[in-house]
Amino acid sequence: MAVSRPPSPGRKRRADAERNRDRILNVAKRAFSRFGANASLDDIAKEAGVGPGTLYRHFPTREELLEAVYRTEVEKLAASGKKLGETLAPLEALRAWMLLFVDYIATKKIIAPALNPPAGGHAKVIEASYAPIHEAMRSLVKRAIKSAELRKDVNPLDLLRALVGVAYLESTPDWQPSARRLVDILITGSRPHD
Repeated sequence: MAVSRPPSPGRKRRADAERNRDRILNVAKRAFSRFGANASLDDIAKEAGVGPGTLYRHFPTREELLEAVYRTEVEKLAASGKKLGETLAPLEALRAWMLLFVDYIATKKIIAPALNPPAGGHAKVIEASYAPIHEAMRSLVKRAIKSAELRKDVNPLDLLRALVGVAYLESTPDWQPSARRLVDILITGSRPHD
């Protein structure tokens, strides 16, 4: 029986292996969102249309799957900043990205505690997410300031902190509608004074 190994550095995964991996990550994100970080890995494999062996070949441990889901979400969020900036007006792009950031926070609230157990863990995984997220936000805010749709004194990190704050301050499971309303309040409050 042949054992599937990860591709060696510089070598790409086979297309079918990449599709399997992507399906597993998408299903895992939904499962973790619905059932928490302890969602059944066997159920994730089944819903992704792969056997448990395929899931474990890609992600030997639950922690590795959680990390991969988290990293994928960070990558998607960072990439969406560029895409939105290229396709929408500056303020619309900023608003759309901030709403995606609220969704990202929801995923992070579930996954991050499992990545940072009390005895240590993967704080580096969380810390590595800051730079691409901050850069996406800085770029969108800079573009909106340049177009005169936002005041020049708007600090991108203040906007992020406000959204993170409402997510962690609000203890009810339905904090997201409040965070979504806050996006519009923050944008309205950041517009230039006439």
